[in-house]
Amino acid sequence: MNIRPSDTPRDACPVHWPRAIILLDMNAFFAAIEQRDNPAWRGRPLAITNGAQGTCVITCSYEARAWGVKTGMRLREARRLCPELIQCPARPYRYAAVSTAIMQALTAITPDVEVFSVDEAFLDVTRCQRLHGTPVRMARRAQRLVHETSGLLCSVGVSGDKTTAKYAAKLDKPNGFTVIPPWEARDRLRDVPVTELCGVNRGIGRFLAEHGVHTCGDMARLPISVLARRFGNPGRRIWYMAQGADPEKLQLGVAAPKSVGHGKVVPPGTRDCQTLLVYLEHMAEKVAARLRRHRLQASHFFIGLRLPAGWLGDKPRTSLPTDDSAQIMALCRHFLSTVWRGEPVAQIQVTALNPRPANTQLDLFQYADERRQRVNAAQDAVNERYGEFTLAPARLLNRSSMPNVISPAWKPSGHRKTV
Repeated sequence: MNIRPSDTPRDACPVHWPRAIILLDMNAFFAAIEQRDNPAWRGRPLAITNGAQGTCVITCSYEARAWGVKTGMRLREARRLCPELIQCPARPYRYAAVSTAIMQALTAITPDVEVFSVDEAFLDVTRCQRLHGTPVRMARRAQRLVHETSGLLCSVGVSGDKTTAKYAAKLDKPNGFTVIPPWEARDRLRDVPVTELCGVNRGIGRFLAEHGVHTCGDMARLPISVLARRFGNPGRRIWYMAQGADPEKLQLGVAAPKSVGHGKVVPPGTRDCQTLLVYLEHMAEKVAARLRRHRLQASHFFIGLRLPAGWLGDKPRTSLPTDDSAQIMALCRHFLSTVWRGEPVAQIQVTALNPRPANTQLDLFQYADERRQRVNAAQDAVNERYGEFTLAPARLLNRSSMPNVISPAWKPSGHRKTV
């Protein structure tokens, strides 16, 4: 446990906190689930890959990390560092199910739970202190509840704002417990590099460095107006974050999507048009099914191919908003025939941009293909009951065997509940 000042009693800081935020961060979540489900793998170095043919480490167990294995590393390099490394194909639906159970269990402590990602959650327990005791006591209860629900360990950060709680959680892993009371947050962050805070990327870090801000303590010397002029409200938030006073509230709902997309890695150096059409149709079907599932439509799409020199893409439009894969695929075919010049392709992407609620009133003389809508509805019903692509275009019999990958932005409700 990492509680300061030292020698603080177990239920530290008994006074009422003006604001109390808990961040729970699951430890090596995917790998921990696999080790729990396969007892023979416990205590052994394990790497999760996208299918049995995957060549990149999605995540790995702490035993593998001790050998220098890291997320994003090529499997060949990981095995060079750790010859006894066990490769395990990812099971996205399993991870989503465990995450859902954990997030639902946490509502026994507070209804104010923000699912930050598939393996992280914020809890605002400010209003629960009379009911459940101090924030530290509730954080310990939450940590126990995660273990009782899933059999897994998590690291916990407790503070008075989201940014400081998240920073605290990563100070002591795995199975750590760090408390930074809100009245100590500014001093505790004083010597921390600003780029250590969640949301401060390299670009913002360079801007701050140009203005003499390298640590959180330096921020107090920079007028908030400088950040506000450059970054707007996010800049103002960063100014407060660095001083242990992040004003952002928990996001309890799922924001409307800015895009709905799917991509896939293709065989290296693919130049065959028919192969690319199969992959594009696969992604077009997935995008269309997700749009329909969440009653969304779009008229603006991104279609892209990753070439050795970077992404080759276009943003075509349909005449009317659509959730139909046939219309999306027509855009893909036109893109291949007019934009692609036969260069080797490594990856493809199909994304619906700025989707809007479906079934809005059509303008005069606009026509909805009701027959196609009925066909799509029947296909969705079959696939929902019997599994994805039980019914699909014949071309997709040759689709990629690589399994789905869980999205980092996965949520147990709303449009992001997808793998």
